[in-house]
Amino acid sequence: EPAGAPAFPQLRSLNLSANRLRELGPGLARAAPQLQALLLSGNRLRALPSGLLPAAAAVPGGPFPLLSRLEAADNEVVELGADIAALPALKVGAAPRPPAAARVPTASADHPVCLFQSLDVANNQLRELPAALADCPRLKEANFRGNQLKDKRLEKMVNGCQTKAILEYLRAGGRGKGKAESSREEARKKKREKQQKKDGGDGEQDELEEASKLLVKVLHVSENPVPLLVKASPGVKDVRPFIVCCVLKGVNLKPGNALKRFLSVQTKLHEDICEKRTAATIATHDLQLIKGPLIYDVQPPDELKITPLGRKEIKAKDLLRQLQLEAEEQRKQKKRQNVSGLHKYLQLLDGKDNYPCLVDAEGIVISFPPITNSEKTKIRKDTRDLFLEVTSDTSLQICKDVMDTLILKIAELNRFTLENKEDSGSDNESDAFCGPVNLNPSQNVQPMNFPLIVEQVRVVDTDGNLKVLYPSKTDLTTVSSLLTVIR
Repeated sequence: EPAGAPAFPQLRSLNLSANRLRELGPGLARAAPQLQALLLSGNRLRALPSGLLPAAAAVPGGPFPLLSRLEAADNEVVELGADIAALPALKVGAAPRPPAAARVPTASADHPVCLFQSLDVANNQLRELPAALADCPRLKEANFRGNQLKDKRLEKMVNGCQTKAILEYLRAGGRGKGKAESSREEARKKKREKQQKKDGGDGEQDELEEASKLLVKVLHVSENPVPLLVKASPGVKDVRPFIVCCVLKGVNLKPGNALKRFLSVQTKLHEDICEKRTAATIATHDLQLIKGPLIYDVQPPDELKITPLGRKEIKAKDLLRQLQLEAEEQRKQKKRQNVSGLHKYLQLLDGKDNYPCLVDAEGIVISFPPITNSEKTKIRKDTRDLFLEVTSDTSLQICKDVMDTLILKIAELNRFTLENKEDSGSDNESDAFCGPVNLNPSQNVQPMNFPLIVEQVRVVDTDGNLKVLYPSKTDLTTVSSLLTVIR
């Protein structure tokens, strides 16, 4: 109601993520004047914030005077109104201090409340960003990725530049592009058109290249009746905080040496893009052998139990001790300084009081990164559906880049298997860790009859808040030159 005390005077955080909301009425600012975090990602909102915020005069001190975090990624927002900059905490001046009766108990003159710093509107349908955002220097983190912006230079910037640079760009020329920049862009356009006329028949070549691309179809969580879910415990933050997962269906590992090539590619990725597992670690599982939901957790070394690939069940601390003894014996036999296999990754866990692990719904540890997977979910020749996992203690983006590359390589292997009829091959999976396989997908290129299916997997915290969804609209772009993604 317009009059009376606020319905939720102490509410500071409201999470409405991952629902099917199409709109949110204007009464929220009046009902929860102390709101600091508003999470709306994964809904169907088409207007933000003009359809959300009431007129400033309707709320003393303006709407949401303390809002420090607004997330509205993965919606259908078509316009980011200039009135987003009217949020008091976005401005240079200090946010209005609420009446004493309504103050948050933890806030004081010595410990002021946090001002607006985070805005996430990734994966919407925005075509422009309001120039008024340039007048909001308090904005420290902004995510505009996954929107088809008219200004292509700005679109590139939001995918790779810091928030400060984006705001400076919006400020230049009032709309992010001065006269000099406009003239340079016009010159580039004319140059491109001239080159296209000169080349003539390049259009036909482009069509051939497009037809030869590998196909991958994304199955969204909303379209999946039984999506797999990963819950991340708070303890992983201090041990190995980043994890990205997805399901890949339609892989063919039966013919000949397909499984050996699959494992060899994984080994090569660990050496190259994963930087000998120091940047990230890949784990692949047979989906049919997994019971969800999964928990990404940490456990003490003397409590974590796993059945490593090719071994019996063992505690993590005993496994590492065993591997260290094997490494010493290997060095003595070969009279070398370096070791191979799992032994060269042991130092990655030095000094850790807890070890990271992925646990299924039955309490079985299926992954112990960066060391080993479990024998329970081991990939075999008859495996058709994979659960892919990439973890890192460096960054979330590295996990996504590695996963992009892994999916591309599996798609290449799948097509190679289809095009090269193999009747028989080794069933010895242990010898798959040989040198990298030399594939040339440009030979005898034919479009695949059907795409691989990539199912989205959500990683959430213990309260159900979304941490990462893969693949999102902005994922798989790093391999777009070789992969056609059907979303």
